[in-house]
Order: sequence, then C-alpha cells, then structure tokens
Amino acid sequence: MVFTSRDDLAALLKEIQPVNRQMMEQAQARLDNLTKPRGSLGELEVLAKRICGIQHNIRPDLGRKVILTFAADHGVAVEGVSSVPQDVTRQMVYNFLRGGAGVNVLARHVGAEVWVIDVGVAGEINDVGLISRKVKAGTANLTKGPAMEIDEALQAIGVGVETARQAISNGARILGTGEMGIANTTSSAALFAALLDVGVEEITGRGTGIDDATFNHKIEVIKRSLEINKEHLHGPLATLAALGGLEIAAICGMILECARSRVAVVVDGFISSAGALVALQLEKNVADYCFFSHMSAEQGHRIFFEKLGLSPILNLDMRLGEGTGAALAMGIIEAGVKIINEMATFAEAGVNT
Repeated sequence: MVFTSRDDLAALLKEIQPVNRQMMEQAQARLDNLTKPRGSLGELEVLAKRICGIQHNIRPDLGRKVILTFAADHGVAVEGVSSVPQDVTRQMVYNFLRGGAGVNVLARHVGAEVWVIDVGVAGEINDVGLISRKVKAGTANLTKGPAMEIDEALQAIGVGVETARQAISNGARILGTGEMGIANTTSSAALFAALLDVGVEEITGRGTGIDDATFNHKIEVIKRSLEINKEHLHGPLATLAALGGLEIAAICGMILECARSRVAVVVDGFISSAGALVALQLEKNVADYCFFSHMSAEQGHRIFFEKLGLSPILNLDMRLGEGTGAALAMGIIEAGVKIINEMATFAEAGVNT
C-alpha cells in the first residue's frame, strides 16, 4: 500500500477500533483464579490482559514475533550533530542483514525475526534479505526547510503499513519497531519539541555519545529547524513531514496498521516513540495497541512518558535503538501470555481456596 493522499490515511484511521474491554474483564477473572494470590504476578498479568483485549481471545496466540527495522538517512547530518559519519547507516544495514548487530542478538534470544527495510538510505544496498522500499535517498536538511514533502511522508507511512501487513499475513501476532539512521535523534527531538510543546534543551539527548560542544550545537540546530519550519508545524502529519525522517514515518505507518489489524506492537526507544507519538496524535485508539518497551537513556524519553502518562516495561539505561528494547520486551510480554495460557486455575489443580 502506498498512500497518495490524505484521504487514504483518513480511511485507514477510521478502521482503528478500541480493544475488547469485555474480553479484558474475562481475562482478569481467569487471572484471578490462577494458582497464585490475586495480582501477585503484577505487570505480567496486566500485559496478558491487554493482549487478550487486543486479540479478542482469552487464550491469545502471539504467533511469529517480528521486528521491523527501518533504515533511512537524514539531511541534517551535514550539520555535524552526530559523532559518526552518515555512511554508518548503510554499513549498519549490512550488519543487520548478516546478523551481527545488537538487535539480531537479542531477537535470537527471544525467538524473534528481524526484517530490515530500506526506506531512505542515501547509498545503494545490494544484499540478500533486504526489503527495498526506498522513498528517496534521505531527507532534506531540516535547518533549510521541510525534511520531506507531505506526499513523501505519506509514501513512507505507506511503507510501514505495507510491511506490517505482510508480516501479519505471514503469521506475526506481535511486532516490534526498530530503526537505523544517523542523526535521527535530532529529527526525533525536533518532533517531540513541536508535538509535545516542550523546550529543546529538555528533550534533546546525546545520541551517539556526542561531547558537550556538539551537544550544544545540536540544540541550536534543532532550534533553527523549528524556527525555519514554524509555518509547517500544524498537525501531526505536517509536522512529521517538516521535521521527521523516512524511517520515523514508516514506524508511524507500521503502528497504525498494527492497530487496524488488532495486533500488538512493541515500541522500541526514543526514535520509535517519535513515530508512535505521531500515530497517537493521528488516532487516539492507537494507544490500546502500543507496548512501550523501555525507558531510553536519552533524557527526553522520560518527558515523553510523563507527558503522555505512559509507563515503559523496562528501564535498563539503554540507548542503542535498532529494535533492541522491543526484542527484550517481547520476551516479557510472551511470559505474561504463557501465564494466562498455561498456568492452572485453583479448580484445575485441585487446590482449595
């Protein structure tokens, strides 16, 4: 699916419905009758109940676990906001495809697949396993004007929709977001600042581990980007196009499709949360389907959670991205599902209460 108009996006949003609250009540009743004190498995029970509501099934099945790692480059990289060169995006895509990155290791650990999608890498990539859906070879420099045209943002959203739909049709019932793109913490911080109405100094982090001088420069770059694009910052879609990245837009589309298809989506870290924020502002029911995997060490991620009243599953001081946090959280969610599916009730176990 490729979006060609706002109407196409609007049609998708209309299909997103709330989860089944009645099924969640039934799941709670079952959880309360398992061989344990009520609520003694804490958040595992909450996660299991949410999955039941998403799938409309008291005995849910997660099927295949798939992480979609979208890669794209950012024109703002020329402003010197990262400690590594832009070509690292392309080099890391090869690393993903060969199974050597952090997300590959952690995905194998929890039994998940990693799909790698080129939605906007500046260089050409030819390797087995790559899903090539390039919209353009990186965004424009957002300090000079909009990073993308609206139609480009819609195309990138469509890449996320299409790829998520493919994974779901192949049996995935839980998807994780992932990304790769040098300078994408700059674009993400700009999006957070605009969409959450918070100060740039509060929301901006050190990304690849930049020094103080580069960090201060990064803040100024984001401020310039917000000023030069201020006439475009009206609504989530236009703001995404002006300040975001192609991979961030694809993550937004992926999340929207998961919600439409009633499939759980595990949101990775700071950059993925920027894509999730756009999706949430486009359609509030999307929140029912999102599981936020972890609190990134990027300082702005805490503000995101506080502003939206959300809680992450894990807090491990991670800031790698790629889908690493999503992989770990998938294992926790799966544990909760196994509790409701496999644990005996008091009656089944013959235990008196």
